[in-house]
Amino acid sequence: MEDPRCNKRNTVYHPLTEMMFLVISAAVSGLNTWTDIQLFGEERLDWLRKFFPYKKGIPWHGTLGRVFARLDNEQFAAYFIEWIGSLSELTKGEVVAIDGKRIRGSYDKSDGKDAIHMVSAYASEHCLCLGQVATEQKSNEITAIPKLLELINLENSTVTIDAMGCQKVISRKNI
Repeated sequence: MEDPRCNKRNTVYHPLTEMMFLVISAAVSGLNTWTDIQLFGEERLDWLRKFFPYKKGIPWHGTLGRVFARLDNEQFAAYFIEWIGSLSELTKGEVVAIDGKRIRGSYDKSDGKDAIHMVSAYASEHCLCLGQVATEQKSNEITAIPKLLELINLENSTVTIDAMGCQKVISRKNI
């Protein structure tokens, strides 16, 4: 994944791979603020160093927030979905539920920002979100579902979807 901080000399204080491993590990542990993620890293630095050197220690929470705000969301999502797919293989007939949700608190009326709508694929037996994509502004799930289906492997699975997904284009991608 491309590091948005790279300059001509390619010098960064905290490598992106270390930051990503820290954030994903903390998120899997149920943490979701940059301060909590920083504290998680400081408390578990010895464990984190089993995987990466963390020569400069744990990044400050402000650094984490700035770096992740500059990442290419689509590129990150594609890499993350690929990584999740490599961790688990769907069992034959496993139910994968595809559904759209509005993210609470993601809108800002004063700034004119609409709420974020996401479509996700959830593997029931693995209790794992296989991937998700945001719907484009002034669009709906019908346009986002085909994009999600291109990113994940649903071979041997049983897909459930609500009426919004009962479109010819979507059902052909599912077969």
